[in-house]
Amino acid sequence: MTPLSPDLPDPLTLLLIEDDAGDAFLVEELLASADRPPKITWARTLAEGRARLTDDVQCVLVDLSLPDASGLEALQQVLAMATDTAVLVLTGLGDAHVGIEAVAAGAQDFLVKQDVDARLLIRAIRYAIERKRADLAMRELLQERIVSKENSRLERGLLPVPLLDPALLHHQARYLPGRAGGLLAGDFWDTVQTPDGAVHVLIGDVCGHGPDEAALGTALRIAWRTLVLAGQTGNDVLRTLDTLLRHERKSPEIFTTMCTAAIAPDLTTARLHVIGHPPPLLLRDGELGVVTETPSGPPLGIFPGIEWTSIDVTLGDRWSLLLYTDGLIEATVGENRDLLGTEGLANLIRAADGIDLDRIIASLDGAMHDDVAAVLVSRGDGSRGDGA
Repeated sequence: MTPLSPDLPDPLTLLLIEDDAGDAFLVEELLASADRPPKITWARTLAEGRARLTDDVQCVLVDLSLPDASGLEALQQVLAMATDTAVLVLTGLGDAHVGIEAVAAGAQDFLVKQDVDARLLIRAIRYAIERKRADLAMRELLQERIVSKENSRLERGLLPVPLLDPALLHHQARYLPGRAGGLLAGDFWDTVQTPDGAVHVLIGDVCGHGPDEAALGTALRIAWRTLVLAGQTGNDVLRTLDTLLRHERKSPEIFTTMCTAAIAPDLTTARLHVIGHPPPLLLRDGELGVVTETPSGPPLGIFPGIEWTSIDVTLGDRWSLLLYTDGLIEATVGENRDLLGTEGLANLIRAADGIDLDRIIASLDGAMHDDVAAVLVSRGDGSRGDGA
């Protein structure tokens, strides 16, 4: 016998809802000639078909003239009960127009009983199943896109908006998550001006790169902003953040490095805490240097009950202060792909006309392999920044 093409997938289970025994027998006979005949479950009414619809049914063949339902009403009930299953409508000669309406209503295809032969029936079933699979895949893709957009809006909403008088200081911040498709990472930053005129700047880095680390970084940032606005400073803030980290982290190995700067209301001095974090760079009166080689203490989450020492810095009248995460200085540069390092970053700045984050990041395009966050605050004619 010449094989029929295309043949049916194996194994295949069909549900035939047909009240006419002769028509049901015809369908069974036509499908028996397939190379891989399907298993057919026959139901005479819609109610009986609903009871016999199982998870292994891949296609429902339904007549639209049933004792307990007819026309598009019957189809709508079938589509409602077989949401993930291909539906193939069987019609008579006089109801061909109903078949067209059935496809428009959600059926994968329709066949006129009097015109059906084995080859046509097998092909229609095969194509109906493939169309349904494509429909389901498209639905899943659409749902994924909707969820992705919702997540993006949520992540954007969690990014900080600086609370800073733009006429007071130049402010520039950049944020580059390392994970593909992410808007948030374990790095975080914030800038807040309190009612007394002081400007508080934060940058931090939760170890790790996933969504859990991003959520923890966001929690720490929001907690820091709340504490600062409530008037707390120094070790009071750091101890609270350390406690929060210990309660919120997924494992005891998670720690967080951080750098904070509290710039005095007259904008000429600052008190810093460098907590296991890369040291800030200070451009002051044209001279660039590392703020300190001695950190204030270890990262959050390492030693309970510790006190972190502060670092007092004279800023002067014209200055730029750059806080950043290690993803910036761990960029690989040169033929040997060496780490950029703090001194390498300083050399990039010295070679340019002041500190410009966009220029720095552009020069390291393709060389950065980790999350990167950076905040630049500047005062005076020699400063750079594009505002918040």
